[in-house]
Amino acid sequence: MSTENRTKAPEVTTAQGVVAGARHEGVAVFHRIPYAEPPIRTGRFAAPRPHAPWSGVRDATTAGPTVPQAERNLGAIDMSPYFGPGWVRGDDYLTLDVWTPDHALTPSPVREETALPVMVFVHGGGFVAGSTRASLYDGTAFARDGVVLVTLNYRLGIAGFLDLPGSPRNRGLLDVLAALRWVRENIAAFGGDPDQVTLFGQSAGATLTGAVIAAPESRGLVRRAIVQSGSGLGAFSPEQAARVTKAAAAALGIAPHAEAFDGVPDARLVEAASRLGGIDLHTTTAYDPLIGLSPFSLVADRQPADAIAAGSDIGNDSGSAADIDLLIGTNTEEGNLYLVPSGAYAASTMADVRTAAELSHPEPDLLIETYRTAHPGATPGRLRSAVMGDALFGAGSWALAGAHADRSSGTTYSYLFDWRSPALDGQLGATHTVELPFVFGLGPAPLRGPDALLGPGNPPSSLAPRMHAAWIRFARTGDPGWAPYDTRRRATMVIGSRWRVREDPRGVVRRAWER
Repeated sequence: MSTENRTKAPEVTTAQGVVAGARHEGVAVFHRIPYAEPPIRTGRFAAPRPHAPWSGVRDATTAGPTVPQAERNLGAIDMSPYFGPGWVRGDDYLTLDVWTPDHALTPSPVREETALPVMVFVHGGGFVAGSTRASLYDGTAFARDGVVLVTLNYRLGIAGFLDLPGSPRNRGLLDVLAALRWVRENIAAFGGDPDQVTLFGQSAGATLTGAVIAAPESRGLVRRAIVQSGSGLGAFSPEQAARVTKAAAAALGIAPHAEAFDGVPDARLVEAASRLGGIDLHTTTAYDPLIGLSPFSLVADRQPADAIAAGSDIGNDSGSAADIDLLIGTNTEEGNLYLVPSGAYAASTMADVRTAAELSHPEPDLLIETYRTAHPGATPGRLRSAVMGDALFGAGSWALAGAHADRSSGTTYSYLFDWRSPALDGQLGATHTVELPFVFGLGPAPLRGPDALLGPGNPPSSLAPRMHAAWIRFARTGDPGWAPYDTRRRATMVIGSRWRVREDPRGVVRRAWER
């Protein structure tokens, strides 16, 4: 939403106090509403605590601080709309933004009966970057189309995901759950229906979304979930996490305990996290689910997909995802983002392809032959990208979709995004993150250009309206508009210049990843 021509929005009373946002062309937005106390007060390695009440009116007209993080870029492509401005300093960063139709704030005797569906977005960024300030996450289109859209910050890197004795595990995930509890308690005041909450996330945010629906704490907080290019197999084992903890403690010269880490300034933690590459996370029982791209992830004894398949939670055996509807999918060329902008795609050799296969699969020769069969005549760059993309997102999405379809009473839907961005001379393609502008219904102009995410030229004019509408339809009804996914037919909507339902569209390679 442009900051120009904004006027003051009606004040809204939350359980913690009154907030005043801004309005523009029928949409009201409230920035930096705290859902938890600043970690500097409660402990950066402690579980989040509800924010204390405040007196007076809290200004929510401008964006607030972001979680401590290093600057992140991916070479020749401009990813600032995705990652945001980086670290904007300030203590009160466990906050969220709310976008709602202006009319939803108008007092009405029938307002409760016409409460709007709520969509809560969890950003990606490899568990080390991202914030609500990223321009891609503008909620104007959602609000104009009758949805209350919430975006949130959560702790990243060492503070959010390093597994430390003396500290609760997965603090970034605990932040997401705390934000969902805030939504449950407060969203009706913004015109939203607390019983119709859809949690959706992309990349790391999608992996967190999968973990939320596999967690017992999510019961009553989420009705539906959308997993965009995440993984139900993306968690580190405790053994893998311990290796990262050991490396982080050594880099800082401190003991591997929460008390020692809590005495280190944020700037040093961020700097240390940026130097943690190259840790060998291959164990006798697990591969590195992030294939070396990030030293941080969820930590769990059981993968979320496995927990759902067993009818249990990631932390116990009491059952999970019982009645949550799920929409899940990936992009056809996920791995390109990690290779094309740096020039590694063009420089790839078959030795690089084999390394990628060895990092992620117990039978690398069989895996490579499977991809050769699926992509006749493919260059080493294309094969390497395909293996990386499925190691990171494809395998875990197939596992989560299958587990949910078999074990949940909710309905499962699948999509495959295949519109190819012409950026970087047409090489970027249907890569990781490229679906996001269409989901958010954004006009493509700020994202166009030779080094921009959508490249030069114009995407199909119907793509953003239709994809955005499908996501909203799912949030409102539990049905995005195509056939459900099951483990017999595996119906999948292929989304691109034209839309078509295909059964098991990547079955050859999917079967190669079945465990």
